[in-house]
Amino acid sequence: MNLHLPASDFVHPCGVSRSILGQPWGWRGAVGDVTDAGFVPDDLVDQLLMARGIVREELERHRAPTIRGFMPDPSIFQDMDKAAERLADAVAAREPVTIFGDYDVDGATSAALLIRLLRALGCDPKAYIPDRLMEGYGPSGEALVRIAEGGATLIVTVDCGAQAFEALDMARAAGVDVVVVDHHKCAAALPAALALVNPNRLDESEEGAAHGHLAAVGMAFLLGAALVRVLRRRGFFANREEPRLVDLLDIVALGTVADVAQLRSLNRAFVTQGLKVMAARRNIGLAALIEASRLTRDPTCTDLGWALGPRINAGGRVGKSDLGVRLLTTDDAEEARAIAAELERLNEERRAIEMLVAEAAEALCAAQGNRAVALVAGEGWHPGVIGIVAGRLKEKLGRPAIVVALGEDGIGKGSGRSISGVDLGAAVLAAKDSGLLIAGGGHAMAAGLTVAKDRIDALADFLDERLAGAVAAGRDGRALMLDAVLAPGGVCPDLCDALDGGGPYGAGWPAPRVAAGPVRIVKADVVGQNHLRLIVAGDDGRRIKAIAFRMAEGALGEALLAAPGHRKLWVAGRIKRDEWGDRPSAEMHLEDAAWAD
Repeated sequence: MNLHLPASDFVHPCGVSRSILGQPWGWRGAVGDVTDAGFVPDDLVDQLLMARGIVREELERHRAPTIRGFMPDPSIFQDMDKAAERLADAVAAREPVTIFGDYDVDGATSAALLIRLLRALGCDPKAYIPDRLMEGYGPSGEALVRIAEGGATLIVTVDCGAQAFEALDMARAAGVDVVVVDHHKCAAALPAALALVNPNRLDESEEGAAHGHLAAVGMAFLLGAALVRVLRRRGFFANREEPRLVDLLDIVALGTVADVAQLRSLNRAFVTQGLKVMAARRNIGLAALIEASRLTRDPTCTDLGWALGPRINAGGRVGKSDLGVRLLTTDDAEEARAIAAELERLNEERRAIEMLVAEAAEALCAAQGNRAVALVAGEGWHPGVIGIVAGRLKEKLGRPAIVVALGEDGIGKGSGRSISGVDLGAAVLAAKDSGLLIAGGGHAMAAGLTVAKDRIDALADFLDERLAGAVAAGRDGRALMLDAVLAPGGVCPDLCDALDGGGPYGAGWPAPRVAAGPVRIVKADVVGQNHLRLIVAGDDGRRIKAIAFRMAEGALGEALLAAPGHRKLWVAGRIKRDEWGDRPSAEMHLEDAAWAD
């Protein structure tokens, strides 16, 4: 297949020090002693793992990540045992318990996991998901007091609560116990919870802090394991069946990927094993969602992030915030199909709203100049789509972006997305501590905030000053990182199968990227909404189909559409199965190109 892996005599793959997009190409990971011994799938998979930081001694464990191989003792985390003991007391006494979740996928899956587990243990927990527009992010004191007045003696907040100081004070005064399960950045002071389980607590142990990349649903799974262990020790299962936590891994996988948690160590095991559970379609709600998404095969990691996750999110963004939890916890097939259909409709509505906000936000960015952090605000923007728009701006501009939806009262709700190496969550917390924000928090790659309209310019200046160095370092060090170089004929289904051996891929564990060539352009045109479609061929006549999404009007599209057919070039991107047609084939999702002459 003429596939070349990194070797010590290559500084720039294909000799590309400056591509059409103005960036160098480099080898992913350390350049080592890999040889050109031909295409052997095992060799390729080993290289993919090593390029992502896995040492030789750990290759076998990471080839097929299992829960047993990566699961820590839940007791390493601060307050985990206290939380598990309190939940065990509630299970034993059949106390009324409410799970208070965030309205995004991580919150919905975290809540669904604990509800399903508690039901299996004989409890009848309730769910409370705040309305995004009316209540905003996180627990409010009024909501917690209202839940307590309704009879709950224990509230578990999931994917929120780490910054809910006033709300938890009100809950304590109302006499209800609150356990917080979160993963967002914490301040030095902690709110008054009975237990606060969060790997990103500043006082967390080194071993616990090493799991700071877990999503809230991952922490909820660990709490579930700790709870089952406590109940086992108390003899609770002497006369009843112990629930199988592994059956909940499909929910864990969905929340982990949709929250863009880094797919390292335990998270890779969660997703690898969770996809297997999901393929069995035992969760009636997930099965209905898969059907509504028109997936006819077993879901992949990409499907979790691009098909299933957005539909769950649509309920919290533009519809009813509790639809996701209801879908994931129902055992009624008819109800599941109805909720899935409603989420499908809301997702279409979300797309239309997102397009309008994105166009306005991009126009403001163009007029704003080259700040370290793109911060734009607009009146009438729907708060439910600002996070998605921030992500699109971040990808287009190559720098962190924050999008703020301003209300009629002059208060803005903002959502931000960051680039690798720039801790946006810490910067937002610092802005809050400096008095620039009404509320704010998050983690390294994403943050949320509440800001007064007259403080937005000051916030932009603060973030510029604080993050300019990190953003510059991240952008100056930018390069298109490749895993292999191959001849045009190497783009084939067999290569897709081999590359899959290093997965699942996602945030923190990037999908393989390859270069192919030299090739010449046989056909180039624009399709859909600004997509560039190509057919290129090598000297031997072997052809590659390629598509560059939303790049037809940029530098890459302009260069390739105008290129003479005889000029040779290298193309680089990710290889995907082409599932259209009767015969298996593969295509390249093009990300860059460089002239070969």
